[in-house]
Amino acid sequence: MAANFWASSHYKQLLDQEDVEAVHSPDKEKGITLEEFKLVKMHMANYITKLAQVVKVRQRVIATAVAYMRRVYTRKSLSEYDPRLVAPTCLYLASKAEESTIQARSLVFFIKKQCPDEKYRFEIKDILEMEMKILEALDYYLVVYHPYRPLSLFLQDAGLTDMTQLAWGLVNDTYKMDLILVHPPYMIALACIYIEAYSKKKTPRHGLKNSVLI
Repeated sequence: MAANFWASSHYKQLLDQEDVEAVHSPDKEKGITLEEFKLVKMHMANYITKLAQVVKVRQRVIATAVAYMRRVYTRKSLSEYDPRLVAPTCLYLASKAEESTIQARSLVFFIKKQCPDEKYRFEIKDILEMEMKILEALDYYLVVYHPYRPLSLFLQDAGLTDMTQLAWGLVNDTYKMDLILVHPPYMIALACIYIEAYSKKKTPRHGLKNSVLI
């Protein structure tokens, strides 16, 4: 991983909002609207979260998996890459990237246990084949910087550590959207702190250190 966000592949791959919201031609031909596209991604983000809770991985793995899934669909259509397979495969790939590996066999077992719908059920070979396709779609760039570290540092600097749990929850909620593909992680962290501080009518007791942005 790059020493800092600004030198990372994540920074170089930040997108404009209109690029993130572009519905690919194969999906348009099937009548998929922008709102439906957003809903599918939100549903898959929730699916990743629920599946991750069953296999018991860290929140960072979940966040990375969701970021992968959202990155994939800036380049590939829903028609080409079945989201019901992409979602668990992104979780599998993220678990390896974040050094919290889930065994493919275990993942398939829990998918079958959790999902009564046959359309969500896949075999190990399906996961492994889709993993290679996702790696290609991501151009093998697997680095994702998340808002969690800057959030903690900002809260410490501002003397607002009592807001950590609630602000952390807000950061988790941002993965229901495409913010991680558009904005630097520190900006997402600041926005979550601002929202929480405003709702609680709190004022930072100290200034924020610029070094945390590096």
